Amino acid sequence: MEKIKVLFVCMGNICRSPTAEGVFVKLLKEHALEDLFVIDSAGTHAYHVGEPPDPRSQQAALERDVQLAHLRARKVIMGDFDDFDYLLAMDDDNYVTLINACPEAHKHKIRYFLDYAPQLKVREVPDPYYGGPYGFERVLDMIEFASQGFLDMLQKAERIKN
Repeated sequence: MEKIKVLFVCMGNICRSPTAEGVFVKLLKEHALEDLFVIDSAGTHAYHVGEPPDPRSQQAALERDVQLAHLRARKVIMGDFDDFDYLLAMDDDNYVTLINACPEAHKHKIRYFLDYAPQLKVREVPDPYYGGPYGFERVLDMIEFASQGFLDMLQKAERIKN
C-alpha cells in the first residue's frame, strides 16, 4: 500500500503547521498507523527557514506530550504539489497562496485543515504568534479536533484500515 502523504501549511512554519504535524503524528502513533503515512509541514513564506518551532508552540505542545523540538521550518516548494496527497492550509491567506502557486492538475489536493473539524464552525486556525499563551492552547485544541476529523475521513474513505 502506498503511503498517504500529508503536508500541513501555515505562513512561517514555526507555530501552526509544525503543531499540526506533531499532533497528527502523535495521533497516528496512538492508533499504530504511523507506518502508513508521510507527514511534513511547511510555510508559504521563507521567514524562518531552518529554525525550530516557536518556543511557545513547543511548550504548549509538550504539555500535551507532543514533540516539536526536532522539527525545522521550511518553505513550500513546487515539488510538494506533486509529492503530497493533501496540502492542508491553516487559513485563507495560505490557502490562496497555495492555490495560486499550484499547477491546475493538483489544486484538488489543497484544503482547509479546519474543514475536518466542522463542529468548530470556523475555517481558519488563528496565528498565535503575536498573542498570549492562551492562543497556543486554542490552536492546539483546534488542531486536535481537525486531526481526529481528518483521520476519521481517511478511515471512512477506506484510504486506511483500522
